[in-house]
Amino acid sequence: MLRLDGVSVRFGAHEALADVDLAVAEHEIVCVLGPSGSGKSTLLRAVAGLQDTGAGRILLGGRDQAGVPAHKRGVGLMFQDHQLFPQRDVAGNVAFGLRMHGVSRSEQDARVRELLDLVGLPGAGRRAVASLSGGEQQRVALARALAPRPRLLMLDEPLGQLDRSLRERLVVELRELFGELGTTVLAVTHDQGEAFALADRVVVMRDGRIAQSGTPLDVWQRPADEFVARFLGFDNVVPATVSGEVADTAWGKVPVPAGSAQGTGCVLVRPAGVRLVTADEGLACTVAGRTFRGTHVAVHLQPDEPSAPRLEAACSLRDAPDAGDAVGVAFDAADVVVLG
Repeated sequence: MLRLDGVSVRFGAHEALADVDLAVAEHEIVCVLGPSGSGKSTLLRAVAGLQDTGAGRILLGGRDQAGVPAHKRGVGLMFQDHQLFPQRDVAGNVAFGLRMHGVSRSEQDARVRELLDLVGLPGAGRRAVASLSGGEQQRVALARALAPRPRLLMLDEPLGQLDRSLRERLVVELRELFGELGTTVLAVTHDQGEAFALADRVVVMRDGRIAQSGTPLDVWQRPADEFVARFLGFDNVVPATVSGEVADTAWGKVPVPAGSAQGTGCVLVRPAGVRLVTADEGLACTVAGRTFRGTHVAVHLQPDEPSAPRLEAACSLRDAPDAGDAVGVAFDAADVVVLG
């Protein structure tokens, strides 16, 4: 459906996209993740035709989009701030793209009713935009983007202005809706939870380049490098020298899975792989603090060796030690990843 071949975009001396290659299959949902300034929104704007590229090709359905204006690319766009027309009611907003394509009034009315039913707003056509909640506005913006039946739907931080509970509910609904419609989706977000819940494939960007691409499970279980691991929220990363199935680190000897890359690099220890034992076993630590995470307690550990960085362990609610307690730490190889 979509292919980028060596696409680059420069703003003066700054290279916002650097020789990016990316393919999106028909009916696939791809989420592009990255911190601010990583190039993810520039990538979206380039595909939409809103940003000129300095090099490379963008193909939609096998056709080179060089010189094709945005309104003729057959893509749907949905932005973080929704950009609804306040002077039009809900039906008028949803039907906007259909009017621009010369669709008859009867077809417009039928399509608007169909889409409002799909997004969970049946009978809302006459409502004023100002009367809608943030979640309802998001649904109207989605219906408007879907109305002309775009071959590619592009979402720019689509849930960014909504509260967390509403985001978590809507991302599940979006996933089900796109599956039902067979929509091809390219979305950008900085929220990894949102991306991992929505996407068939996750693309992590850094400094205008793709740092890693894979299924949500692959990226979560096997971050490509220290940048990706830390961006995903993993802080238990330390320099290491791997020999056989052991890594020599500031935390002592850490077991690594069989077949891990050898030599100098970094290891990631997931909090679930930091196992608390008695104070006279393993790596001696003091509990520096605790953070309640809903399903578990994150226990922050300061090794007694001053040069060793802190560790985070995931403990059940009833087993978490108190701040100031002395504990020992052992590591489970199944939750250790040798990073590239």
